[in-house]
Amino acid sequence: MDEFKACELDYCPENILIDVLSYLSVREVVRAGRVCKRWKRLVKDQRLWRLVDLTAWKGVTSRILWLLLRQYLGCGLRCLRLRGLLLSARGGTFLSESWLKALSTKCPRLSKLYLLHADLRALPSCQLLPPSLQVLELCGCELPRDFFKQTLPSPACSQEGAEATSSVGAQQQRRDQKGKGLGSPSGIGIARLVLNNVPSFTDQHLQSLTSWERLSRLELRDTFRVTANGLRSCAAKDGICGVEGLSRLKFLEIGITGRQGYQLQMASLGLGAGWLGLEELSLGGKEVGPGLLCASRLKDLKCLCLWACTLSEMQIVRSCRMLRGLRRLEFLDVIFQPRQCPPVVEGEGGDGEEQDEEAEGEDNSNEENRTLDLNDPIPSLRRSLAVLLPSCTLFFTNCSVQINAD
Repeated sequence: MDEFKACELDYCPENILIDVLSYLSVREVVRAGRVCKRWKRLVKDQRLWRLVDLTAWKGVTSRILWLLLRQYLGCGLRCLRLRGLLLSARGGTFLSESWLKALSTKCPRLSKLYLLHADLRALPSCQLLPPSLQVLELCGCELPRDFFKQTLPSPACSQEGAEATSSVGAQQQRRDQKGKGLGSPSGIGIARLVLNNVPSFTDQHLQSLTSWERLSRLELRDTFRVTANGLRSCAAKDGICGVEGLSRLKFLEIGITGRQGYQLQMASLGLGAGWLGLEELSLGGKEVGPGLLCASRLKDLKCLCLWACTLSEMQIVRSCRMLRGLRRLEFLDVIFQPRQCPPVVEGEGGDGEEQDEEAEGEDNSNEENRTLDLNDPIPSLRRSLAVLLPSCTLFFTNCSVQINAD
């Protein structure tokens, strides 16, 4: 019994201690490293620094970022979430070019970067970000005009570099580039870009994304300065030299839910010209109505998601009538308007006995469909879409039916 009473944390295996420390925040983990020499060594284990979330730590300055990068962050980092000083009274430079270069060198496996309320106007281009990034998410950030513009090395510089190297080295470099599938060493490798409430994002930024060779998912939420003409000019279409625009894009999300009272741009109307290769479309808020009008022009569309809007059964049926290739239709936080029955005019119809027989038949059918009414927001919508789109799967998540006061 005395042995159990003397049990302390020093007898716990290091794997268990690391699992316990993984439940702490970044600030608490740094403080835990001051307990003893053993904990100081355990805190630097890279298993604790795979996902680093600093959004809850208010007042993170560049000095703290340098401290974390030099002592803790390393090759184990996969995802980094940062909170900028855009809404802080301190202000000042948050992300510097030297810190981003050091981050690229010390964390070569960083694949996802999330920036919240960050002022990026001090950075000339997003090419300063780590080249290993695959996902970039910006929320409430300020961007410079040419932030997404990709600048490739000039042909003259590449010829001089080729003449300086030996033929054996040049052949080996070509083999490496073919194996990796990279068009250029300085190309942007981001495959997913998420913009949430970024007021400075305009059509010019959207046009700059056409030079990205690996961009396959683009999510635009509350980017109210994007217009229909800007989206139409970036759509993938056949050109003189092949497919032009965002040719590799497979998923597109457009949603406007905030900023009441601004001039509605209806950016989703830009889909009316068609989009080659676009397989998944997500529409939310005020972009659902105009987006459904243009969805029939998307010949390769397979998945459609509608969220945070109010729709009627007739509006959905008319829009989905031309989407024969649709395989998945999802409704998320959608309010369905009630079905409007045609008014009954006096003097029309048959005798009273026939009406009584029809009423009894309707009562029987209502009893059969009561179980469907309990599960689906509008059972008639599911039956109508089953006839129009027999190979499409429907999903209803957190949906409701609007009830009129009448």
